[in-house]
Amino acid sequence: MKTVVINEKQIARKWYVVDATDMVIGRLASKVAGVLMGKGKPAYSPNQDHGDHIIIVNADKVRLTGTKAETKSYFRHSGYPGGEKTRSFKEQMAADSRKVVSHAVWGMIPKTTLGRQIFSKLHLYSGDTHPHTAQKPEALQLS
Repeated sequence: MKTVVINEKQIARKWYVVDATDMVIGRLASKVAGVLMGKGKPAYSPNQDHGDHIIIVNADKVRLTGTKAETKSYFRHSGYPGGEKTRSFKEQMAADSRKVVSHAVWGMIPKTTLGRQIFSKLHLYSGDTHPHTAQKPEALQLS
């Protein structure tokens, strides 16, 4: 039996749209990361990008379970001494809800050059409209 390695030009990529209304953020991110990496495809190999494009709409309507909405915080650092800054989940959702979802998805893909290429196929929008209608995205049901 031979191992089939597909050329980058032969990979068929689809566009999917996901409505994130009332979805738990971690479960949404894990399913989206799998589709972005192409893990469900028969020709998947971890050293190639087999994934599809994902459009996430209504990113401002995701939710967390339990008391994480009050206790979860997001950390960043400017690089200077004493330059650490933290935001609570509610503050980050008010500032930019797309960063909350992208942070969750980024945590579930490889932190390599390939991972950055995979992550570039994620398109996030706070509202329910997106400018990618020309690509004819299919609705992806994440149950």
